[in-house]
Amino acid sequence: MKFTINGKEQTVQVEGNPMLLEVFREQLELTGTKYGCGESVCGACKVMVNGSAVPSCITPAVSVQGKQVVTVEGLERDGALHPVQQVFLEVDPFQCGYCASGMLVTAVAFLDKNPSPSREEIVDAMNGNICRCCTYPAIIEAIYQASRKMA
Repeated sequence: MKFTINGKEQTVQVEGNPMLLEVFREQLELTGTKYGCGESVCGACKVMVNGSAVPSCITPAVSVQGKQVVTVEGLERDGALHPVQQVFLEVDPFQCGYCASGMLVTAVAFLDKNPSPSREEIVDAMNGNICRCCTYPAIIEAIYQASRKMA
């Protein structure tokens, strides 16, 4: 199976019907994407497929054949953090950070489609991502600041 991962063409062998998260972690050694629930309810495993945030824990690997996939590792370019990552670093909204990769990927996908959102639109967009430490207000504020910085 061929697809583009973080800007690089990649060919992987898949046997059975592994989920995309398994391929990332076990074959490609991309461990930034986290396993949270395995049921698409927590958002920890979100990655971008053709620009949309999708849960990699329930996405069959074969479904991304020929597509563009971006994990949290692929957000930076040439050693520079993505503006959303940079603002998150400055604001420091996380406690444990387990949700961070899914939050970042979801925020980037959302801001690519809606570069000047209201806080309410950010809350709606991030609805499928759970933060067990309950730092939602700081996460929403970081995304809002990132949107203004990127404008």
